[in-house]
Amino acid sequence: MTPPPLATLLRDVRACTQCAEHLADGVRPVLQVDSGARILIAGQAPGRKVHASGVPFDDASGERLRSWMGIGPDVFYDATQVAILPMGFCYPGTGKSGDLPPRKECAPLWRAPLLAAMPRIALVLVIGQYALDWHLPQCAGATLTDTVRNWRSFGPGVLPLPHPSPRNNIWLKANPWFVADVVPNLQARVSEILSK
Repeated sequence: MTPPPLATLLRDVRACTQCAEHLADGVRPVLQVDSGARILIAGQAPGRKVHASGVPFDDASGERLRSWMGIGPDVFYDATQVAILPMGFCYPGTGKSGDLPPRKECAPLWRAPLLAAMPRIALVLVIGQYALDWHLPQCAGATLTDTVRNWRSFGPGVLPLPHPSPRNNIWLKANPWFVADVVPNLQARVSEILSK
């Protein structure tokens, strides 16, 4: 069976109401995809600010992520270069200690067909535990720190990252090797891929 074209998939994603009854702030899928994209950011789910703007990583997390990648907003928001595909496309709401997890219905419905529609992806940046569980299932049970620390073992096509949220400042202070070792390698890889 031939998969539907990307334009059809995007239309269907944007019309999806599968989780509507669980989304107190309403349905607003936020993603950025193009069949020519070379880098995929596999994140968690939009936060409140991104839900309001409809622009992925339109917050402090996005500023830090772009800094880690060594690119500006012009490249970051060029879907032909960078795809942004969170595990959940809609803002899940707020829980006791931050945002709720991505809705579980989203990834099984949409992830495989959207990934198949982006055959040129050369690097997947896997951000946070929910994305790690999907993209690196072999790491199930490992801590985020251990998974990120072993980034070299995943080859040149996948790079696990902590979430760039300001909430992770404590983790970044406790793990200075990340900024010293992983970030320069990330920037070099991004630059190499986008220059081709």
